[in-house]
Amino acid sequence: MREIYDYLTKCKTFYLATAEGDQPRVRPFGAVHIFEDKLYLITQKFKPVSKQIGANPKIEICAVDGGAFDGSWLRVEATLVNDDRIEAKQSMMDAIPVLKNIYKVDDDITQVLYLKDATATVATFAGEPKVIKF
Repeated sequence: MREIYDYLTKCKTFYLATAEGDQPRVRPFGAVHIFEDKLYLITQKFKPVSKQIGANPKIEICAVDGGAFDGSWLRVEATLVNDDRIEAKQSMMDAIPVLKNIYKVDDDITQVLYLKDATATVATFAGEPKVIKF
């Protein structure tokens, strides 16, 4: 999991895919955090992404390091689990202070979620993909 965290933070921007009915939805994310040995993301409950995760918590994340033709890329498939605890929100905001400009630990809007049953694949054109389960 640490390797996946390092990859995502190095890329700075990664893309989270959800489903809305039969339509895929993809959007950029940038905040990722490890708390209690789980990989966490953050959003707000009023956003479409939150509603999509509520209806179907299976997601995929994609990130590219360098460029697809000269670097590597990462895909993570997982199930997102909501964690409404203030401790989880606080830990994420302490680790990434800029989040405090957008989110609040004690509101009913901020949502942190962790990845469960995740399978990550790091691939390049140069060799076999590396699969990491966490």
